Amino acid sequence: MISALNRLVDLVEDHLGEEPDVPALAARLGTTEYHLRRMFSSLAGMPLSEYVRRRRMTVAAADVVRGEDDLLTVAVRYGYGSTEAFGRAFRSVHGIAPRDGGPLRTQPQLRFRLTVEGSTPMDTRFTDRPAFRLVGHATRVPLIHEGVNPHIQQHIAALPQEAHARLKSLGDTEPAGLLQVSDDVAQDSPEGTELTYLHGVAVTTDTPAPDDLDAIEVPAGTWAVFRSSGPYPDALQTTWAATAAEWFPSNPWRLRPGPSIVAVLDRADDFTTATTELWLPVEPA
Repeated sequence: MISALNRLVDLVEDHLGEEPDVPALAARLGTTEYHLRRMFSSLAGMPLSEYVRRRRMTVAAADVVRGEDDLLTVAVRYGYGSTEAFGRAFRSVHGIAPRDGGPLRTQPQLRFRLTVEGSTPMDTRFTDRPAFRLVGHATRVPLIHEGVNPHIQQHIAALPQEAHARLKSLGDTEPAGLLQVSDDVAQDSPEGTELTYLHGVAVTTDTPAPDDLDAIEVPAGTWAVFRSSGPYPDALQTTWAATAAEWFPSNPWRLRPGPSIVAVLDRADDFTTATTELWLPVEPA
């Protein structure tokens, strides 16, 4: 995976004036565009589209400063049809107009390396699940990588106690218990991107979803299940980050499209600590 990400960085560098053909590269490397973009975003801390924009404007700034070509020539060289569009992209990265001088913000070329630590084994199991259905109360929330997501907190707090009891009575398959479900996460998912969050349970496809509840249909497939215990949500978020930084690069699996699911197995009364399982849809790499 690390080699594939570095090939992706090289592709971006070789095609700064056009959109990189990520699907073709993924096919040549024997992986998927979905997995490649998700791993890039997780490890780089920014979506691929943002990295392309920053690198393009970093290199374009050098051309502008040299002043050997007029602004329209530079704009076209980097894929923009007008000086106005180029100027907007330039300001979004550097905070100034192209001819304003400086200071300029530089995005160095990324290079991914795998650091092998292995001091803390990840508690992982695999399960093949038939198609199932997630039912519950859904809303749209912004993605937040670290700390408690207040929008999710507000969504859950707004539900009456009888709603939680009702959901628990509906669940009839794995993952068991009340679930935290994230769905519709974009391939390039910067913080603040909206996703669908569902507070609910898993039911078999034979179990009808009540009309007043939202439902997500989940196709059959393999799931990697990562268990974590400790401060909540810190331990869970650390495990989530480690799947991208450590587990996927060293295991012959890749993400496939589908929701990510968190099952809370045990927790303190004040929810400051918890034991959770993170369910991620995977397929052989």
